[in-house]
Amino acid sequence: MHARALFLLCALGAARAAPAQVGTTTAHTGVSFESYSFGSGLAFDRISELTIPVAVTQRFGGRVVVDLATAYASASVREPGGSSIDHSGFVDTDVRATVGVIPGRLILTLVGTIPTGASTVPDTTIPLFGATATDLLGFTTPNFGSGGGLTAGFASAFKLGANWAAGTGASYRYGASYTPVEGGTEMSPGGEVRLRFGVEGPFGGANKYFRGAFVYTTSGANELGGGGGGAQQSVVGDRLLAYAALSLPLGRSSFQLYGWDMRRLRARNFDAPGAVPMPSGNVLALGGRLNRPLSPTVALTPLLEFRHELTAATGKMELLGYLVRTGTDLRYRLNERVTAVVQAQLAFGTINGEGQSVSVVGPRVGAFLEWGR
Repeated sequence: MHARALFLLCALGAARAAPAQVGTTTAHTGVSFESYSFGSGLAFDRISELTIPVAVTQRFGGRVVVDLATAYASASVREPGGSSIDHSGFVDTDVRATVGVIPGRLILTLVGTIPTGASTVPDTTIPLFGATATDLLGFTTPNFGSGGGLTAGFASAFKLGANWAAGTGASYRYGASYTPVEGGTEMSPGGEVRLRFGVEGPFGGANKYFRGAFVYTTSGANELGGGGGGAQQSVVGDRLLAYAALSLPLGRSSFQLYGWDMRRLRARNFDAPGAVPMPSGNVLALGGRLNRPLSPTVALTPLLEFRHELTAATGKMELLGYLVRTGTDLRYRLNERVTAVVQAQLAFGTINGEGQSVSVVGPRVGAFLEWGR
């Protein structure tokens, strides 16, 4: 899970939408590559992924915003013997409509997930998809497809005193049935409910700002084999996510400290007949980034993040691993409409698996273009 996505509570964003943005179009694309090498002892010694994201946002008047987002991804796992497991293709496409029912106060959202990705894959690729889905490594593309679905929700924002604001939101997601593994059984995803609450505002003097959010997610069981007698269920525990960030002035620069913690509880019906429970777990991330303007058109943003993950199939949680990531983004405004971003990062740490601890190290590099009018 990416930290930058955690505090984007649409309720707070709706309350602060700038009039100058009404009627604008923005587009984002680029290429990102990340690769991690592992010490000996695991079932694989390298995981690599290349992602080409595409996102377009169009505003219609002052109340309606439509977004389209998709990506092309290519991933590979190399095994110690030299063989590899590969997958390439588009991921699912999200089309989102946001309507400001009461401008700055209440918005409604509707998201359609079009199954343009890999909804059915060979069983030989399962190790690849499991490796890229781990929150510890935080791949740009953690999953590659589903049967599609529909999400509906709302968000509201209101003032707290003179300068602070609070936001609340709720959404429900329906997932369409699909067969994830070739020759396997059909899976009917359980419905998902998500509740959000966040606050933000200045504190302690000029240019100091706080953002905080809490998200609660609960999901129904995923029915395997079409339901009915004898069918299995994939069950997931409730998820609790807390996020906080402080933005502080530092001379001509600004410095942000952030942290988030995601707890996945043990499924309520983990011991029910036919239940296949997802392990409980906890992911903690702490980091900081400095936004340093070098000129009116160039800014440098170095960052440092520590990430730590625990997991437990049963009983007490054990350390899955930790990761330290450092690097920088370089933003260059080419003209009034186009900004280029170059990203270079390095991550290193350890992962525990199969009774031993192994090292992990790898880069993440990217180049992106942001266009708006």
